[in-house]
Amino acid sequence: METQVNVAPAAGRVIKILRRALWILFLAVAMGMVSHFFVSLSNRDPGPAGFARGMVHGAMMPCALPNLLVGKDVTIYAVENTGRTYKLGYTVGVNGCGAIFFGVFFWRVNRWRKGLNKTNV
Repeated sequence: METQVNVAPAAGRVIKILRRALWILFLAVAMGMVSHFFVSLSNRDPGPAGFARGMVHGAMMPCALPNLLVGKDVTIYAVENTGRTYKLGYTVGVNGCGAIFFGVFFWRVNRWRKGLNKTNV
């Protein structure tokens, strides 16, 4: 009787981890490029920042991390702003971006749970 070593599951797991790492790296680069583009686009207007620019800066605040990690400075808050309206826009942008991010995250977690419950039954 000869024993056979099964190496395929370990190799498959390594490939899966590498694929996810590359996907995360790609998303980080894409988020950095998009956030840099939108923030530079929103800063072209020389006047004080209002509600709309506050929303853009607020939504881009969580996306600024990849740029900050590689040493690029991204403006995520306008010093010259209209006051309350800018801050309201900033708050709406941050909360809207967070709702989208966490909504997708919890949707994925819920899908994983349903998948685990089906396999355990």
